[in-house]
Amino acid sequence: MIVRQIRLSTKAKDSLIKLKAKTGIQNWNVLCRWAYCYSLSEDTIPIPLLAGEASNVEMSWQTFAGEYSDLYEALLIHWCSKNGKPLDQETLSNYFRLHLERGISHLAGTGLIRSLDDLLDKALEE
Repeated sequence: MIVRQIRLSTKAKDSLIKLKAKTGIQNWNVLCRWAYCYSLSEDTIPIPLLAGEASNVEMSWQTFAGEYSDLYEALLIHWCSKNGKPLDQETLSNYFRLHLERGISHLAGTGLIRSLDDLLDKALEE
């Protein structure tokens, strides 16, 4: 398990609200999974975040990852290995949070996601 609890920033919460409205996906964890994988697929390393205000959106690792927790963890371990990052718990936790926040920001901020179909098209082009 990469983290026990996930608490999103207020900015990420606001972005998720927009994505929920555009896609019709009602569960935070499902949107967070999309965002996390989207960020992992990008060719750049996410930049460290300034400590933003935490929102009231919180979920456990199990809620985020569900039955695919090993897969989501393996994806991050692979990404860290590929990018020469250490595989210690602190690094994995840090990059998980960076990828999650960046993915949410990018999906909500691109202007390309106006519907569920747009989200699916984005996934298929990667």
